[in-house]
Amino acid sequence: MKTMLATSAALITLALPALAEGDAAAGEKTFNQCKACHMIESPSEVIVRGGKTGPNLYGVVGRVIGSVEGFGYSDGLKAKAEAGEVWTEESLAAFSTDPNEFLGSRSKMTFKLRKGAEDVAAYLATFSE
Repeated sequence: MKTMLATSAALITLALPALAEGDAAAGEKTFNQCKACHMIESPSEVIVRGGKTGPNLYGVVGRVIGSVEGFGYSDGLKAKAEAGEVWTEESLAAFSTDPNEFLGSRSKMTFKLRKGAEDVAAYLATFSE
């Protein structure tokens, strides 16, 4: 009985990271809310035509936070850039859910994704190396 409980606990623990991951296909649909301000554009093609109010999100996962050249970032994002922090799926989801809370200061991004932030982060990760 103890072995069965220990095995069950181990399996549940192993499954937890999978539950936290987003669904890239669902994120593609949810990204429609983001494209008013953001585009996804590789050096050779426009993947998602969008606004230029926010930075290009191509290659955002794995990129230093606040590092798109020529874009005017908030002080909070500049501080994260100076610290060398890198966007991960988890940090993108947290930022998209509540930018001010993520930064601990005022963000220029006023939009909050009420749901689906993990999915959008997973979708954006498909455009990163």
